[in-house]
Amino acid sequence: MTLAGVKIILVEPAGPLNVGSVARVMKNFGLNQLVLVNPQCDPWGTQARQMAVHAQDILDAAILVETLPAALQGCKRAIATTGIIHDWDALLESPRTALPWLLEEIGQPAALIFGREDRGLTNQELNYAHRFVRISTSPNYSSLNLATAVAICCYELSQIQDIEQKGKGEGTKGNGSYPGSSAKTPDSEIASIELMEGYYQQLESLLLKIGYLYPHTAASRMEKFRQLYNRAQLQKHEVAMLRGILRQVEWALSRQKNHENL
Repeated sequence: MTLAGVKIILVEPAGPLNVGSVARVMKNFGLNQLVLVNPQCDPWGTQARQMAVHAQDILDAAILVETLPAALQGCKRAIATTGIIHDWDALLESPRTALPWLLEEIGQPAALIFGREDRGLTNQELNYAHRFVRISTSPNYSSLNLATAVAICCYELSQIQDIEQKGKGEGTKGNGSYPGSSAKTPDSEIASIELMEGYYQQLESLLLKIGYLYPHTAASRMEKFRQLYNRAQLQKHEVAMLRGILRQVEWALSRQKNHENL
């Protein structure tokens, strides 16, 4: 897949200068799909356009959506950026290590997700990603400007593509060395993010019904399931099988309840 297939997703950007700067660096490195989730500024205003300079076409083509799941529609691979070391077990990788995975012969769009300028992505939003990138910075000042973070990642993506096009990328791809990589599985067979979301909703509903989950802890417990399945990169027929199991359990529970009421 070329860089044109990678979506750059900004979640609730607050600064029009940042949005314009992101459009500029995207054009610098050959990316053109900008998706804005519930922006807290005018992404087409004067300030954004001044910073975009000759990349105003990227701004004009930007897609606005209300939620992150809507931004990820059609994507089968997603990487989220985070500047925070979280208390879960997910691996935090460098851009150079993780980003080649987005360019592995994918038939559908892939996504690179960036969070808010002041607090990044929430844990719930991170749950939609398969892998996680953290840009190493000096401990004296670790906070990166949003547009700077996007620029670093776009540069790395462009370098990856340049190396591969020159035939020198053998062994540099993020292939099967990462847990859950599906380099040998046709991407048309991989379950989309929205298909997986339907499974997660069905699973959570059933686990609440049988008392495995409790309403006040369901979100945190479901994060573990999401991380597990996201790493696995399930195929569509595997998700169908899992959902079939859930439906059968729900049917058995309903039948048992009806029997008890006789």
